[in-house]
Amino acid sequence: MSDVYAQPTAAAEPVTQGDLSQYTTLCLGGPAGWITPATSAEEIVTRVREAGDDLLLLAGGSNVVIGDAGFPGTVVLVRSRGLRVLAEDEQTVTIRVEAGEPWDELVAATVANGWSGLECLAGIPGSTGATPIQNVGAYGQEVAETITGVQVYDRHAGTVARVAAAECGFAYRASIFKYNERWVVLSVDFRLARSPLSGPVRYAELARSLGVDVGDRVPLEQARATVLRLRAGKGMVLDATDPDTRSVGSFFTNPVLDGADYELLRQRAADLGEPPAWPGAAGVVKVSAAWLIDKAGFGKGYPGPEGVAISSKHTLALTNPTGTASTAALLTLAREIRDGVHARFGVTLHPEPVLVNCTI
Repeated sequence: MSDVYAQPTAAAEPVTQGDLSQYTTLCLGGPAGWITPATSAEEIVTRVREAGDDLLLLAGGSNVVIGDAGFPGTVVLVRSRGLRVLAEDEQTVTIRVEAGEPWDELVAATVANGWSGLECLAGIPGSTGATPIQNVGAYGQEVAETITGVQVYDRHAGTVARVAAAECGFAYRASIFKYNERWVVLSVDFRLARSPLSGPVRYAELARSLGVDVGDRVPLEQARATVLRLRAGKGMVLDATDPDTRSVGSFFTNPVLDGADYELLRQRAADLGEPPAWPGAAGVVKVSAAWLIDKAGFGKGYPGPEGVAISSKHTLALTNPTGTASTAALLTLAREIRDGVHARFGVTLHPEPVLVNCTI
């Protein structure tokens, strides 16, 4: 085992009461009962045990919508950092990454070290510990493809355990950890290929931007840089100067329909052309939520109350451009979009971020 890099332990933020909007990329969320940091896996376990049942874990705050009433219990800020090599051979390297490690910094480190497997996930806001929960994916890659195990604190048993990848229940934007308060992610193990080249480029938009065919490989840094450019063009890379990045990224997941429901959608959309879709196993079809939203009349920049709006760059992102709106206003816009899509196409959209003390 060796350290690739180890971040110095951050100075502990004081235990305090405060406004949760400063800890979310949406800049939304009401007051907390108590806010306390945890800078190591051991400290995370201690803070979680102390908090009991009234607990909210926050790391990057990039995939959470917190209600205006806030959270009355204890908020633990996951601030653990570091990456180390667990095993390596000529073809692969297995690394363990602490839950609080910023995700894009990890991707940059893997590319710099010549490790292939995460390069197309560049620019995604948030922490490493959140990635298995959501089975984060973009531009043809998902973390489920490289995760070998997840170290967790089991709140039911009161023990620390390792959940093997096969037991994580990975599916499209889902895992056993999502919507399940039993597990607290402490660190994540990834097995990556030793290669100066990316994995096969699977996403057509990325392939076009790279000037290659789907299935080709490109230098790691070229793949990462191109993904960052594409994401920035959609307001999907955090930028304090870009109000469109005051969001949680994609607010709705792409619906996955069975064959019968997909045929009904095609009939209702017959005047609009073929809906963008990707066939899956067992006859299911994933369809583009962005297309459904746009064709239902909610285009880029569509306004909601209090200044919230659909991003001017990406139909799937709901934004708080001024940073002064309420969560209630954002959810009002989300409901309008969800209901409008259902009325037009008969398809129900579901939110991708975790909703805390609020609902649509």
